[in-house]
Amino acid sequence: MMKPSLKLLRRSLAGLALLASLPTFAQDPATTTGSVANYFLETPNATKYAVILTGPTVGEENTQRFRQWAFSLHDILARDYGYSSDTISLLYDRGDQDYPGGDRVDGSCDRAGIEREFAALANRVKTGDQITVFLIGHGSGADEEAKFNIVGPDITGAEFATILDQFRQQDIVIVNTSSASYSFSASLSSEGRVVISSTRSPSEKYDPIFSRYFIEALDSRKGDRDKNNRVSMLEAFNYAKANVDAWYEEQGRLASEHAGLDDNGDALFTLNPTLNEPDGRLAEIAYIDTLQEDNRDLSAAALALKSRMQELERDVFILRGRKADYLEADYWQRLEALLVDLARTTGQFNAQTQ
Repeated sequence: MMKPSLKLLRRSLAGLALLASLPTFAQDPATTTGSVANYFLETPNATKYAVILTGPTVGEENTQRFRQWAFSLHDILARDYGYSSDTISLLYDRGDQDYPGGDRVDGSCDRAGIEREFAALANRVKTGDQITVFLIGHGSGADEEAKFNIVGPDITGAEFATILDQFRQQDIVIVNTSSASYSFSASLSSEGRVVISSTRSPSEKYDPIFSRYFIEALDSRKGDRDKNNRVSMLEAFNYAKANVDAWYEEQGRLASEHAGLDDNGDALFTLNPTLNEPDGRLAEIAYIDTLQEDNRDLSAAALALKSRMQELERDVFILRGRKADYLEADYWQRLEALLVDLARTTGQFNAQTQ
């Protein structure tokens, strides 16, 4: 195998140093429950699944908006992130398909449809697979009565949490973009999960626009802040939140939604994940894209190298989040070793694919 030249290593290191120089959006390890090392590992054999639940609504304008968001998300995952009809499930309203693009719909967003879809998924997933659940629609209630509106009797957060409990060996991301989503989302909080809520309280009951900008963050990887050609849940969250804030400011309106993120299992959502906040570390290493994306022509050796590159990037992020655990010199020595290894692996991958 061709060895990367010193010139290539230096050029790669200069670009990869951006990973270390960006502001850290992760919590101090002393406030973390559990270890991030056990979650969101990515291997060539892992599969990522997406489940999009879009509930019913009233009025043509809302119907069109929810449909556009659900279908756009479906298409972006397939186009940009390596998902397929086998790994995306879209449960939409009553499951009707008699309109343009209706062939994307896999079933009705009702209790039976949801239970059936997740039961089928439980029979397919392997240990280490990732499942990302998107909720688009209306929510209501608080605490034990918090609900996501579906066709027929609505589903409570506690009931949906029970459905997700069958996925103990998989990594879970929940993106709840519904109105009054906070209490429902809090019911889903658990160690090792990333949970995003478009609102921070049951009183924020007007339809949020968070979904619009979260999907925009994924579209053509607009939310890729560190320029590694991948979008993490933290990047997508921060992109959407910043754009929601800007939208309300441009409209001259008081914001009626405040998105939050929880990824340490305490059901307390952080509005602005930073180094000094309790959430952000898992979301920083939870990516939406699959390793199989654009990899149909890669050899087994090249695919293994790409997996190694992503693993090293993950290690860089984890180390950055734990900087306070190390002496200054030790931290930079560890970081340099990771970046050099990443540069060499990148060079080997380029040699394989060129």
